[in-house]
Amino acid sequence: MLKIKKTIFIACAAFTFAQLNVNAQEALKSAEEEYYDFLALQGLTERNYLNYRTLSDSEWQIKEDAEHPWQDNNLGTKKTVFQAETLNDNWFMRGVDQSVKYKVYGPEWFNSYNTHMPYGQNDGALWQGKGYNTSITAGARLEAYGFELTLKPQLSYSQNKSFDYIKPNYTSGKAATYGYYGVASIDAPQRFGDESFWTFDWGDTELRYTWHNFTAGFGTQSIWLGPAQLNPIIHSNNAPTYPKIDFGFRKTQIHMPYFGWNLGKFEFRGWYGKLTESEYFDDDSSNDNNLIAGVSAAWAVPGIFEGLSIGFNRTMLSKWDDIDSYSLFRIYSKNQHGGNDESDQRFSLTFDYLMPSANFDIYLEWARNDFSPNMDYILRYPFHTQGWTLGGKKNFNISDSLKLEVLAEVTFLECSADYDRLLNWYTTFYCHHIITQGYTNKGQWLGAGIGTGGNSQYLGFKLYYPKGSSNFFIQRVNPDLDYSMFLDKNDENAETSIRVLLSLGYEQDYFITQNLKLNGKVVYTRDENPLNDDKLETLRNNVNVALGVKYIF
Repeated sequence: MLKIKKTIFIACAAFTFAQLNVNAQEALKSAEEEYYDFLALQGLTERNYLNYRTLSDSEWQIKEDAEHPWQDNNLGTKKTVFQAETLNDNWFMRGVDQSVKYKVYGPEWFNSYNTHMPYGQNDGALWQGKGYNTSITAGARLEAYGFELTLKPQLSYSQNKSFDYIKPNYTSGKAATYGYYGVASIDAPQRFGDESFWTFDWGDTELRYTWHNFTAGFGTQSIWLGPAQLNPIIHSNNAPTYPKIDFGFRKTQIHMPYFGWNLGKFEFRGWYGKLTESEYFDDDSSNDNNLIAGVSAAWAVPGIFEGLSIGFNRTMLSKWDDIDSYSLFRIYSKNQHGGNDESDQRFSLTFDYLMPSANFDIYLEWARNDFSPNMDYILRYPFHTQGWTLGGKKNFNISDSLKLEVLAEVTFLECSADYDRLLNWYTTFYCHHIITQGYTNKGQWLGAGIGTGGNSQYLGFKLYYPKGSSNFFIQRVNPDLDYSMFLDKNDENAETSIRVLLSLGYEQDYFITQNLKLNGKVVYTRDENPLNDDKLETLRNNVNVALGVKYIF
């Protein structure tokens, strides 16, 4: 009995007092993940991904003895519960970490208030409508001999107070009251009903197995594709999560056999997921779900261009009952004007050049949402249905404990000019004539948070210091210029209907203790011509105030 009690005590002590901190996975766009990426520009840590990342792929480890502003704060790490004293050295077991580790996430409580209109993006299932909004996230991660179990759901609330918005372009169902205004069909409600509501989302929850760099999993973790910091075009964490299965290889060093040549680092991921329409689209229950099939590949160039990575992303939306293995890899090409394409395809090429020696990173994502086999037309006008995001980050050392990061990013998703001048029909980047929900999940954009058909310009100045960070930014957005241009083109008596949002903001992260962090934000937004009609309301001023608290284990 004494021996049993001693064994139990040792096991409990190991779990409670394990202090061996190791690599840690961070939630997408969290303050901690952005801080690690800030350190990557200085060469103090390395990105564990090239082009595709979820929470499980966003793994970081700061170089030993590296000095940095937040070195005295707890950034959240995995802790070792058990490590095999004698490692099993057979060919299979060499491919897994022969230990048991855990990490606790949060709890994290976020609150915001919008005075006159919805404002917010890249916040998962939370819809920050007019009025009070809040979300709570917490969870844990357990890793053992190649298996990874993450549970990190999100519970959110939106007061959803009423505000004036553009008349929806629908004549029946809830969409006629709350739906999108563009000429093309898209499940992107301007308001989610007329009552306050709660939303439960499984968030970054999944079960995964990894052997060497091969990995496969099932869950709902958000995907971020490409190097963009605000508006990735193909996939972001802006929308609620969806169930998916994925497989592939994480960032892997490749050498030529026998010769030993360095071929660079490669990454490949593929996934299938189930999308769901919102309650404010149509009344047809037979089309409530769509299939998303995605593939992502990237290569980190070796040699003199070390730091340069080139990536490819492609997603295809299909009717849910059209699932087949071919839909993961096929490239659909329209054979005629108008097409009879049953699937909705988008792809992007990404370029990211990280130069730690200069504390600088420049990136580009160039995308298209349509394909044509007509090489003559491709040569004459390669910009057909294009969209792009271009940005860069630069770090400046003000002192040993005060660092400045400057971020600039421009996104352009306006319809290419040939549609208006040659093809003479209306379209926009995130729509499709058969997948009528467009590129959304539960009513929110899967890609860039600014939505379809518009543009964005962002400039931010973030200061890092031992107790936290301060970010000052300005952003200008034209939401859905495709719709605005359509109005002007079809009404010869119309004044310009272009809408613009101009935002000035301040964000703050502050460590009260090593483990307790506050974050806050105040953003003023001037919304000119909010109803796309100069004869009606021409100006709206919104203030977004946010406050959050997070405990870091």
